Amino acid sequence: MKTVCPTKQSLCLCIAAVLFCTALQAAGEKTVSSRRIISLDGTWEIAEGALNAFPDSFTHHVPVPGLVDMASPAFPDVGTKSSRREAFWYRRTFRLEGPLPDVAWLKIHKAKFGTSVFLNGCPVGDRVSCFTPLVFDIRDVLKGSGAENEILIRVGAFRDSVPATVPTGHDFEKVRYIPGIYDSVELILCNTPTIVRIQAVPDVPAEAVRIETLIENGTKAQDVIVTCQVREVSSGEIAASGATQAVRLAANQQHAFDLRLPIENCHLWSPEDPFLYELEATTGGDTLRVRFGMRSFRFDKDSGRAILNGKPYMMRGTNVCIFRFFEDPSRGNLPWRTDWVRTLHRRFKSMHWNAIRYCIGFPPEIWYEIADEVGFLIQDEFPLWGKPETLRSEQLVKEYTAWMQERWNHPCVVIWDAQNETITPETGKALNAVRHLDLSNRPWDNGWSEPQVDTDGTETHPYLFPQFRKRKPGLAGPLAELLTSPRIPHNGPNERSRSKKKFPNANIINEYAWLWLNRDGTPTTLTEDIYKNLLGIDASRTQLRKTYARYLAALTEYWRCHRKAAGVLHFCGLGYSRSGALRGQTSDNFINIEKLTFEPHFERYVRDAFSPVG
Repeated sequence: MKTVCPTKQSLCLCIAAVLFCTALQAAGEKTVSSRRIISLDGTWEIAEGALNAFPDSFTHHVPVPGLVDMASPAFPDVGTKSSRREAFWYRRTFRLEGPLPDVAWLKIHKAKFGTSVFLNGCPVGDRVSCFTPLVFDIRDVLKGSGAENEILIRVGAFRDSVPATVPTGHDFEKVRYIPGIYDSVELILCNTPTIVRIQAVPDVPAEAVRIETLIENGTKAQDVIVTCQVREVSSGEIAASGATQAVRLAANQQHAFDLRLPIENCHLWSPEDPFLYELEATTGGDTLRVRFGMRSFRFDKDSGRAILNGKPYMMRGTNVCIFRFFEDPSRGNLPWRTDWVRTLHRRFKSMHWNAIRYCIGFPPEIWYEIADEVGFLIQDEFPLWGKPETLRSEQLVKEYTAWMQERWNHPCVVIWDAQNETITPETGKALNAVRHLDLSNRPWDNGWSEPQVDTDGTETHPYLFPQFRKRKPGLAGPLAELLTSPRIPHNGPNERSRSKKKFPNANIINEYAWLWLNRDGTPTTLTEDIYKNLLGIDASRTQLRKTYARYLAALTEYWRCHRKAAGVLHFCGLGYSRSGALRGQTSDNFINIEKLTFEPHFERYVRDAFSPVG
């Protein structure tokens, strides 16, 4: 390459430009800088009190992220309706060095039930959503230059702190609804033009990625260009780069920039090979990085199969009921420990599972990042079960929108699941209103309500064993009675929806069996009578566990071998285990939740039933 020496004139211009920028800095002008994200996670002060009055003092401490029942000293009656308090108040201080940037947002990834924020004594805003990110503009009340900032965050003490039209995670099996800031809190600082959000849309056949970037301009009209670069996460090597055409934006105008970048010899993402890319977008005033995977997913309406990266893919997996696990007596800080969450997903992998339904609840964001890295297909289920009379599609549209915008770059998320076992027209209205926002066009699941298009999926819960709650099986045994024919999986929208239509949509069986045992080997409230009729009243815990494992394995093989479902997902990989007076209805299959030790009979028989054949 020929070296070009600068002329004396150009060199003088460069020196002048440097001196000019230095003078601007000395005068307090802001120079162009990238986004800063400052974590506010850690130990916060906390107090209980009224909704409309600041506490007089803070004498307790609590981790963020976490739940209020982790406070020290402990508060009594957390998670139940109590006359002791209407709300919990979180408090901490922080300092921000240097001058303030153009934009300052406070992002609370997830908190419940109902959230209000006060910064330096000033009200910043209120939100009622309990499961989606809460973003507050705090620029006007934020202090820079090393001054102390005091932040107060109020959360409702119980689920009735928000209007009845707001989903709060109602679950017939829960006994406590524990409030708290259960995901990370961040301070986001940047200059303008600001990147509001990015959507990376893989085009697998074309080996390209479409990048839609929503930009908000500052207070002056200007030409804006978005520059993008794609790197391999594992190696850091640049895989693609490019820039949009310049667009003239008026003051405070928002505009969606669209850019398509080819990725030569792109490496596809799958559960077997979870290869990730990082996209970096910059405007000159702001820089944002997101991870994504080159993968496509859909249901084939003719075959009823899941299609991953253009090929039929058999989904085998389990469920995680994170909100039920939140009230497990052995939970502690496990859901927020990255090492434990990663080990949990790896233990799931050891069972030959490649798919998980995050059931009736969204776990913290780190769970999705780990699912991306370890490699799982996630059916992401909005925390909505029952109580359809209070649902309103208008509220669901707001929450579904925020949910999708937060999650759509995760390659692990392949199905938007609008609800669980609920019969209502409201979820269908809401998902139809937001479906177009996801440019990857992921399929939706609508619980026990009608699927909205023929390329959406359905879920069924063919529980066969409850018939033995009141009678003993015949001499041939229960399986001979239950598995006489390869019936189409039932207990889904084909039987439950109000229209009584038959829907040929692809189907995932993500609950079945009804044979749960607590971690100590005792039956749950839903299975006690079943085991008495199957084994008698004197059956040992070893007999119970072996029977559970063998019957669950047989049902798994039955549903898999008859090819009536796109996926078979066991219920459930992680839930609660409650004993004594608060004995639960279901449970998972661990005997040591800290060490993530599976019950041996379950691991032996059920692991084999999920072997990746076919």
